[in-house]
Amino acid sequence: QVRLLESGGGSVQDGGSLRLSCAASEDTYRTYCMGWFRQSQGKEREGLAALNTREGATQYADSVQGRFTIARDNAKRTVHLQMNSLKPEDTAMYYCAASRTAYGGFCSLVDSLYDFWGQGTQVIVSS
Repeated sequence: QVRLLESGGGSVQDGGSLRLSCAASEDTYRTYCMGWFRQSQGKEREGLAALNTREGATQYADSVQGRFTIARDNAKRTVHLQMNSLKPEDTAMYYCAASRTAYGGFCSLVDSLYDFWGQGTQVIVSS
């Protein structure tokens, strides 16, 4: 059973934009939180943005605050990550994840707190 399916990755130039999408199965979308993470070669997985699918509260990592935006489309059970002003250091495999736990309505950016993961989509930003 595929619970989370990412799309939208690709190659862009420095300063460009991409929009990633994560389509969730019905039971997975009913979890409290959906988040976006990334992992580049030789580095630990990094939490980027998270969204409470029931209340809409969002959280962002400092590294992407002001450049990335997470948003939901409840009718399509999809969460998007709009990425603007991309930099070569944003090159990574990007993952969507879902968590059954929210903390005071807010969603964590800690990967170990997420229960379900997509397969990932590659983003390459060239200078």
